[in-house]
Amino acid sequence: MLLENIKKESLDLLRALIRIQSFSKEEDRTANLIAQFLEERGVKTYRKLNNVWAYNQHFDPAKPTLLLNSHHDTVKPNSGYTRDPYDAAIEGDKLFGLGSNDAGGCLVSLIGTFLYYYPQSDLKYNICLAATAEEEISGNDGLELVIPDLGELEFAIVGEPTEMHLAIAEKGLLVIDCTAHGKAGHAAREEGENAIYKALPDIEWFRTYQFPKVSEVFGHVKMTVTIINAGSQHNVVPANCTFTVDVRVTDAYTNEEVVEIIKQHVSCEVKPRSVRLKPSSIDKNHPIVQSGIALGKTTYGSPTTSDQALLDIPSLKCGPGFSGRSHMADEFLYVREVAEGVEGYINMLKPVINGK
Repeated sequence: MLLENIKKESLDLLRALIRIQSFSKEEDRTANLIAQFLEERGVKTYRKLNNVWAYNQHFDPAKPTLLLNSHHDTVKPNSGYTRDPYDAAIEGDKLFGLGSNDAGGCLVSLIGTFLYYYPQSDLKYNICLAATAEEEISGNDGLELVIPDLGELEFAIVGEPTEMHLAIAEKGLLVIDCTAHGKAGHAAREEGENAIYKALPDIEWFRTYQFPKVSEVFGHVKMTVTIINAGSQHNVVPANCTFTVDVRVTDAYTNEEVVEIIKQHVSCEVKPRSVRLKPSSIDKNHPIVQSGIALGKTTYGSPTTSDQALLDIPSLKCGPGFSGRSHMADEFLYVREVAEGVEGYINMLKPVINGK
């Protein structure tokens, strides 16, 4: 397909996607549209629940495979909207609509990039395109569900709005529930064992501890106590004190390593809700990163989580749009950003996957 046609069709696809409600777990109609769009252009698609994926025409099992991934679910429109979230109206240089910026522009730009490379037979890499669900709720039935079906993957580009700059690392997330155990007693007498007092040294440890390894991109792991609960009435010494800790894990550690270090230093009971939202990174010297730098893009570390957290391969977060517009009322994408996204991805991949 001609590049100009790809840009136009990518924009048209984005407007069609915006017009379809696709809250997390309710993405069946946008999955239908994406599959239909690809199949009308001769691409065989695969599907599991609301996840759709495809491979380049000349797939070669002997070659490594790169993943192009973004999501087609959205959050629900917030109460500040002043326009129809599903209108997909273009006014001036802006395309308005729920999911336009996060992450519709990225998704259609990656689809356009995939179609550009789809018929080429001399690529160094196979290309797997995956349009996945449930990213906005970190759900189990999105990218994580289909990773085993995609085959062995070498590296990934995850489409999220970064103004096409290069997020070469992303913090992981741990939510830790802690319980300090004491013994109930009457507050007027010298009896019982106050669980609040037992929790205080551990809470202070979370406030002050510095992990030895420091990320070049993010600095230190950050831990914040965010919720505390204890006691039932004023005259009873509390038997239990529970508190919750938000932990933002850098690429210097795995989530499992951080949990073990915490357990070694505190006396309370420690239960992570999940370790699946992992920190992720890609070496700054990786060819895809160097290609982006050569195009004038800057590298940085992203404090927010995305589907990168579910990947065990090097991954780069990059895409058209601006993160600050995500989830805002009257969300929009500049019309030019779709074309810039398609061209940006294509040009970034050229020196990496072209066989010539």
